[in-house]
Amino acid sequence: MTPNSRRSFLKQTAIAGTALATNRWIGGLGFAQAGSGPARVYVDPAQKIAPLDRKVFGSFIEHLGRSVYGGIYEPGSRLADENGFRKDVLEEIRQMGVPVIRYPGGNFVSGYNWLDGVGPKDKRPVVLDKAWNTLEPNQFGTNEFLQWCRMVGAEPLMGLNLGTGTPEMAAALVEYCNQEKGTKWSELRRLHGIEKAHNVKWWCLGNEMDGPWQIGHMPAREYGLKARDCANQMRMVDPSLQLIACGSSGPGMATYLEWDREVLEECYDMVDGISLHCYYRNDAQETGAAGDTSKFLSFNLQMEDQIDEIAGVCEYVRARKRSRKRLWLSFDEWNVWYRQRGGDGHRQFAPHLLEEVYNLEDALLVGGFVNSLLRKADRVRVACLAQLVNVIAPITTNQNGFFRQTIYYPYRWALQCARGDVLDLAVESPTYNVRGASPVSYIDASATQDKQTGALTLFILNRDLEKPRDVELVWRDTPPQKVAFSQVLTGPDLKAFNSFENPTKVAPQPFEAPKLGPRTALQLPPRSYTVMGFWCD
Repeated sequence: MTPNSRRSFLKQTAIAGTALATNRWIGGLGFAQAGSGPARVYVDPAQKIAPLDRKVFGSFIEHLGRSVYGGIYEPGSRLADENGFRKDVLEEIRQMGVPVIRYPGGNFVSGYNWLDGVGPKDKRPVVLDKAWNTLEPNQFGTNEFLQWCRMVGAEPLMGLNLGTGTPEMAAALVEYCNQEKGTKWSELRRLHGIEKAHNVKWWCLGNEMDGPWQIGHMPAREYGLKARDCANQMRMVDPSLQLIACGSSGPGMATYLEWDREVLEECYDMVDGISLHCYYRNDAQETGAAGDTSKFLSFNLQMEDQIDEIAGVCEYVRARKRSRKRLWLSFDEWNVWYRQRGGDGHRQFAPHLLEEVYNLEDALLVGGFVNSLLRKADRVRVACLAQLVNVIAPITTNQNGFFRQTIYYPYRWALQCARGDVLDLAVESPTYNVRGASPVSYIDASATQDKQTGALTLFILNRDLEKPRDVELVWRDTPPQKVAFSQVLTGPDLKAFNSFENPTKVAPQPFEAPKLGPRTALQLPPRSYTVMGFWCD
């Protein structure tokens, strides 16, 4: 069988495996209708996909560019506290409510020695980070990150070096973090002034080890055996850990799906989840020479395809192994990223790298990604917007403060408003054609409901770039009693962006609350993402 044939077979197996595993009607995507009539969204609180794990709205901080230094950590700044943490950024992230943050990489982690970043700061070495060709002073390391996580209210997702690193040193870091006292590495932590164990639960076994760019890149089976050994040694230190194996670094990889299968065949029983990564672009490489926004705004459906395919591989391996354990997925790098691709720091300290400027169309697609992650809540347990500050991020800083990029707003809405169970909506929508893909619905919707509070939140993307779209909400149960809030992100210029000079050029606007009834009529502006909150009995 040729490599292409194997990939095709695995992809078909993945899709079939997912269908058998889920065995439910796919209502989130709904069903399409031709023409230009009104769209309908059927909301039935009895139809649920899964309880929402809020870790699907996590984020990511890497030792890359100004993500750490000049981003969250800037000793000597008038905006920093006694620990060197930027107070303005810390408070913003705390208020956002980011539930989990991945650290320290990323490509960086595959050459990182965690011992360089602990202990007295005047004894820590300045090293050359070979992933991004920058100088790393190691003034911010494991203990600083875990302290910062506690201050912002986020759970840490720690990355491990499986490139140049060994399973022995990975287990040593777990012992350093999680063993209370009485052992070599726990006593070293206490010597460093941290008496109580950090108790880090979530760990990534390396980063993008399928990628030829990765330090320590290796074949899938070699990585799978190394991950297995690593997991085994780590669980001897702390059996309660949740461990994530490295999946394919993107659907465009020549080894996509085969890598995941071979890795899981070696370590399935020793891990809890597998990672997915993907970045999306609106340029000649993806949508055409001039960019194609209509196609670009459908890319969240590609995210769902990738989730289904990897889930299908997991089910295939599970069946082959006769295992009762069902792996979950960690989509721990996703975002729009295509303008600022140069990753050479020219051996500088905290250079400006990958500082993408996001516009309105990027924000609309990020809203689509929010919808997709909600619809896949039955399989995706962790996901991380990459990244959080300065580097392909929703927050951009300078020495005087920060501003919120356009993608901040749909992400913040998800953090603040998505609670409880994810509802299995049926969406009936007119469609449009995109080159090289199936017809795409103009209206893309998802919803959550918190039974404890009665709050139901609806997230709706209107992909129509030219005209408003009429949408009818059809309530299968008693209609809501009240509209709690309603906002929309839209504007006349898809290329509009925020900056320090004009920080709110693209920002949420009030959306007129509709008249409630068994059928609730809305008119969504063109090129818009809308969030609406309702109070229900």
